[in-house]
Amino acid sequence: MPRRIALLAACALIGAANPARADDGRALEAAVRVGDLASARSALTQNADPDARLAYAATPLALAVDRQDAAMVELLLDHDADPNFADAEGLAPLALACELGNETIIIDLLDAGASFDAPAPDGSLPLARCARFAAAATVAQMLAGGADARAFDERGQTALMWAASTGKVSAMRMLLDAGADANRVTDNGFTPLFFAIKSKSSEAAQVMLDAGADTGFVGPEDTSALQLALYQQSWDAVALLLKSGSEFDLRAIDRNGERPLHVAAAAGADELVTLLLDKGADPNGLTGPARVTWVTEANFGVPPPPVPPRPPLISAAEKGQATTMRQLVAGGADPAFVAENGTNVVLAAATGGNADALEYALALAPDVNVTDRGGMTALHLVLSGGMKPGLPAMLRVLRDHCARTDLASERGQTADQIAEQGLTEVRTIYESVFTGPQANPAC
Repeated sequence: MPRRIALLAACALIGAANPARADDGRALEAAVRVGDLASARSALTQNADPDARLAYAATPLALAVDRQDAAMVELLLDHDADPNFADAEGLAPLALACELGNETIIIDLLDAGASFDAPAPDGSLPLARCARFAAAATVAQMLAGGADARAFDERGQTALMWAASTGKVSAMRMLLDAGADANRVTDNGFTPLFFAIKSKSSEAAQVMLDAGADTGFVGPEDTSALQLALYQQSWDAVALLLKSGSEFDLRAIDRNGERPLHVAAAAGADELVTLLLDKGADPNGLTGPARVTWVTEANFGVPPPPVPPRPPLISAAEKGQATTMRQLVAGGADPAFVAENGTNVVLAAATGGNADALEYALALAPDVNVTDRGGMTALHLVLSGGMKPGLPAMLRVLRDHCARTDLASERGQTADQIAEQGLTEVRTIYESVFTGPQANPAC
């Protein structure tokens, strides 16, 4: 959105016709700034110009709109202030009013003849701005006055898209009833459904589905509506799309290299995991290469280490999603999977911060001292993760399963050494669990 004009900065009237009127103009400006209706009325009665140009070529009316002073706006309009005078940036009072959202001010400006065809500096039309920021009644009045629901700005965006982006379902329905295109595509390749999904309002997504939105449309970077909803973690919208009867490729790999089930599993979205499995998602499907340029790669030309393909069970374990892990195994996930770097379900769970997930992983793959290609055990990984809320409980799980503290990684570090060289708090907890009274005598 364009920056708001600096109407509250100190300024002087420009080009006063005569000293007397200049004095009246300054009095009017001062009154508008502090919301003094009596003084403003007095200045107008003494012929102060309601359209005088202030700093940045703004008018007293624009200043009153910026202050959201509905009574002052009404007074100025009653004294024939022109509602269509734009400031130096091209911002007219109606566009500003729509952005700020006061319904009374917007309606008064429309009643006074404010043009809803005058674009703001960013090219957006008042109808779009009101559809996003203001009450639906303002949209209704513009449409009743002849505003074009199908109009689009220089980016190809329509009022429906603006309304959908903030989940303004009443405005969305009005615009659709007035002929707004449910499947128009912006210059950047997005449809109103994508804007609705981005709002995280499942009701907005439902409005677009009811309006016949094309759920098969693919946006930038081959992103589907389903993938966008997953990016936004808008689980209700994901469920709506899956239940809409539309066909989605659940094997499709997104820009992050993940399939839908991986995203849901990592987030612990258990109901969605069940729905995806019921829809035929592969519990053992693997991730693929990401198409993301990482910060390190962009700044230094060095991408992060590649992540080997992994199934949803590993994704869930890495995030400590114990319930989801159980769902996936019940749905056919292979608990014996080992990634190219040697990571199995136990090693993945060691990074998840959840003792329950780690305990379940050890029930699936009982070797507590299994190592990855770098010689790291679960104990190495837990300690390397630093201080986390679940650290004491995870260390107790590993102790109870007789995790060895003397195994060295490829770098030559044992668990004892990692603890010794780490945070004092981590070392203290480690020593309390693995040495002294709490140590496991059976190991």
